[in-house]
Amino acid sequence: MFLGCHLSVSGGYSAMGKTALSIGANTFQFFTRNPRGRGFKRPSEDDVAGLLQIIKENNFGPLVAHAPYTFNPASSDERIKEYTAAAMAEDVEFLETIPGCLYNFHPGCHTGAGSDVGIANVSSLLNRIISPTQSTIMLIETMAGKGTEIGKTFEEICAIIDGVDEDKRHLVGVCLDTCHVWDGGYDIAGETERVLEKFDAIIGMSRLKAVHLNESKNPLGARKDRHEILGAGSLTMAGIENIVTNPMLEDLPVCLETPNELDGYKREIELVRRIRGEI
Repeated sequence: MFLGCHLSVSGGYSAMGKTALSIGANTFQFFTRNPRGRGFKRPSEDDVAGLLQIIKENNFGPLVAHAPYTFNPASSDERIKEYTAAAMAEDVEFLETIPGCLYNFHPGCHTGAGSDVGIANVSSLLNRIISPTQSTIMLIETMAGKGTEIGKTFEEICAIIDGVDEDKRHLVGVCLDTCHVWDGGYDIAGETERVLEKFDAIIGMSRLKAVHLNESKNPLGARKDRHEILGAGSLTMAGIENIVTNPMLEDLPVCLETPNELDGYKREIELVRRIRGEI
């Protein structure tokens, strides 16, 4: 299991690699651009090369790039669709310079048009921006189901993937967020094996490429999406242990998005490694 957390890109890409090492991480997640803004500032080739050297020398797992929250692939609004498609295509073009990097995105909200329309919009956008020859895998994140969010069930995510052209479908995977699936009604903490088996039956475990390891402030099925530090939420520490020791999640990048600063992430990474018997 590759363990890390969400890091700020403000200091550059090489700096993120160094920060990851300082907290015991061997993967990490980062926003491709301001999570609430539109601008994209391409880093220098030297900065990216420095990160790639750190990855190579320290046996990092795949990194996870996260699309901004302003993107809405499920939208039927033409202006929003054009903006989202253009920005995601720009992100993918850059991520091709980081071998093995995964591109995680929220499928978005249908805003009243209906789930079927939202699902079709996400599939259409992926068909538009994916090149069959790219190496970057697009990850649909499992969602909590607040409002009109798409992706609250495994069936909805499967429907998005099924709508992608066959020659591009191999470039679409899933990121399972433990807080989101819990809030969406899947008991990932108490019935980890059963939930993962259901994921396998509906989507296929081969599609699962990354995990967001998060606690939840909410009860099972609340559909609210509020993260908590490990062991302090409704999944409980016993539930976290069930998740991180499950063999079906081996060899995946697992990124923390808990409400922490770096010291807190370092403690949680050590905690997970201790639970797994790695330290």
